[in-house]
Amino acid sequence: MDETRVRPVSDGPEGGPGGGPATGEEGYTRGLGSRQIQMIAIGGAIGTGLFLGAGSAIHRAGPSLLLMYAVAGAVIFCIMRALGELLTYRPVSGSFADYAREFLGPFTGYVTGWTYWLMWVVTGMAEVTAAATYVNYWWPGVPQWTAALVFLLLLATANLVSVRLFGEIEFWLSTVKVTAILGMILIGVGVLTLGVSAAGHTASVGHLWRDGGFFPNGVGHSLLTLQMVMFAYLAVELVGVTAGEARDPRRTLPKAINTLPWRIVLFYVGALTVILCVVPWTEFQPGVSPFVAAFAKIGIPFGAGVVNFVVLTAALSSCNSGMYSTGRMLRDLAANGQGPRAFDRLTARRTPALGTFASVAVMGIGVWINYVDPEGAFTYITAFATVAAVWTWAVILAAHIRYRAAVRAGQAAPAWFTAPGGAAASWCALAFLALVVVLIGLDSDARVSLYGVPLWAALLGAGYRVLKRRDPAAFARRPHLPPPAAAPAPGGGPAVNPGAGSAEDPAEDPAAGESGGLPGTPAV
Repeated sequence: MDETRVRPVSDGPEGGPGGGPATGEEGYTRGLGSRQIQMIAIGGAIGTGLFLGAGSAIHRAGPSLLLMYAVAGAVIFCIMRALGELLTYRPVSGSFADYAREFLGPFTGYVTGWTYWLMWVVTGMAEVTAAATYVNYWWPGVPQWTAALVFLLLLATANLVSVRLFGEIEFWLSTVKVTAILGMILIGVGVLTLGVSAAGHTASVGHLWRDGGFFPNGVGHSLLTLQMVMFAYLAVELVGVTAGEARDPRRTLPKAINTLPWRIVLFYVGALTVILCVVPWTEFQPGVSPFVAAFAKIGIPFGAGVVNFVVLTAALSSCNSGMYSTGRMLRDLAANGQGPRAFDRLTARRTPALGTFASVAVMGIGVWINYVDPEGAFTYITAFATVAAVWTWAVILAAHIRYRAAVRAGQAAPAWFTAPGGAAASWCALAFLALVVVLIGLDSDARVSLYGVPLWAALLGAGYRVLKRRDPAAFARRPHLPPPAAAPAPGGGPAVNPGAGSAEDPAEDPAAGESGGLPGTPAV
């Protein structure tokens, strides 16, 4: 394969030479348009955790699960706004790993990059396993490992062709999920208001507080579902990884982050509210999709098949995103001297092929597990994902707190897309994540996710010693991007800061357009 180490080129956010796609500072093609970024953001907030995992959570918490999703969603919004502020400060595909290197130290960046890579590798294993299981619904004679291998190869090929093809596949997979949820909401509202179907005779908003109240099993049991709820939000941070390949990042990324609250309200709180009004919470069982239960209650004969198809697309979407992010994260680690140097190379199509190949090869272990033990495969390889996601989110918040301190000290350039609540909101979100970790330790079913942490820490420590001995400069402290110098105002007036723009309106940011990246970012 023709691979070249691409030198940074900046053609601006809109187009490259001859009107082709622009090439960003890291050598990637800016091939992700606004609709694709929006769907990647939406798809990141809708996964198998909603379509399948919510059934177990409802069984444990009852209607109070709605409150858990709302509270966790507010915390996720704080995390994403903190990430958005960092992205407008300095947009890079390494995203949170790169910010960790700068504000928390090179070692933290190294740990974050490799942990995020592992999170998506094990998630990819789990999702390709789940997808193969869903295929058995229609073709029970197909071996599970065969279906898993076919899906893995197809998605890997799409990721190697171009970032635009990845974005297009993700767009349509996310469209299926969104359409299914909107359809469920509309059907449920019709049952509640018009009495459609047999479920119309029993459907009632009163199901939300009857049968034991809003907290039927107590507040403690409701809090224990928070780790399930947080797992459902896994991948919302993927928008940050797309920063180096977004066609117009100064507009698309903030828009994708700002629409997160209504997505959470509509797709999680809204959909589950309708379902719990149609079906009493006491009828839900662990392992049964709440969507399947609602369709069955309404009397739609093909409901189970529809939900199975939607969950299949959700699993493939997650695996597709995993391949995308792991290849970029390996390249970021290599470019910073914290991983094998070979992963720093891009193909002629501007894709990190070697990093993607390596990640897919590790995901292939999931195919082998499907062959050895198809029944227990999903359980074996999902334990680590939630803890790794909590670490990543905590690093984003901690980096944002240190960034705000650097801005106040005049050591770092201010961002125009500021997080509401500032560092105080990030501290509150960090406390919430600490509570989630404690709850994981208290839950006998979820506690297994903590068992692999010491082993992973030991592997990272050994790798750190080897890499630092090879290249000590890779673990040197990174300087901040300084604030833009004040320029004398015309006519001898007070000095004007050329980097100061509106705190909320990107169109008013005067620094935009110079760097080919996000506003407020000095030209490279």
